[in-house]
Parts: sequence; C-alpha cells; structure tokens
Amino acid sequence: MESSFDRVHSGRYYNSAQKMNSNYLDSYGSLLLMFILAMGLSGALVVVSNLVGRHKRSREKDEPYECGIHPTGDAREPVTVQFYMVGLLFILFDIEAIFLYPWALVYHDLQVFGFVEMLLYIMILLAGYIFLWKKGALDWNR
Repeated sequence: MESSFDRVHSGRYYNSAQKMNSNYLDSYGSLLLMFILAMGLSGALVVVSNLVGRHKRSREKDEPYECGIHPTGDAREPVTVQFYMVGLLFILFDIEAIFLYPWALVYHDLQVFGFVEMLLYIMILLAGYIFLWKKGALDWNR
C-alpha cells in the first residue's frame, strides 16, 4: 500500500509539466499594487485634509464629543457590573450567529452528526443565557 506522499514517487509532484510560475512578482504583484494604492490614497487624503481644512482651535473643539451632550462627571468613575453583563450577552448572541449561519448552509451534508453537535452547541449557549438570566442581566429595569 503506497502513500500519496511516498519518497520514491515524490518526483511526479515536483517535476511535473505544470510547474508553478517561478516569478514571485507575477503571483503577488496585483496584491502588492493594491496595497500600494490603498496606502497612497489614504496618505493623500490625510495630507489634503490637513492642507485644505481649517485649523482654528477653540475650547469647544477641544472638548470630547458625547452625542451632543456636555460631558458630566469624571471619566474614571467605576462602571456597574450590569455593563459587563450586557457585553457578555452581546458576545453570546454574536457567537451564536457566527456559528449558526455556516452550519445551516452545510446541514444536509453533516446529517445526524451535525445535528447532535449543534444540539450540544445550543445547550452550551443556553447555559450562558441561564447564567445571565440568574444574574439579572436580562432585567432592563434595574
């Protein structure tokens, strides 16, 4: 029984008639050109913005912008745990969506194994939701 990567037959993979193009620039030249154009355009936009824009400094322009509301309090105030619970809830929803869409695309190919794996995945997510529910992260009136 021969392996496809047997050393005796390794020549057929490396000495075939369809060799890979040895010119490195032909393979990655378009990628390099796109990178150069993107960097050039972004640099040009920054330079033109600095040349054309007004540079009149004032107290109002130097203040941090918070949705049109004047800033109140100190930025170093402690944040409640509720903020982190909402963040954890967002991550759970986000991760669920990331894995459910590709699974739905290949559901027929996975058959029973894919179904069982997705049930296990949903049970793990459900444990996270129950944890957040018990901690009160879903209670928006607190």
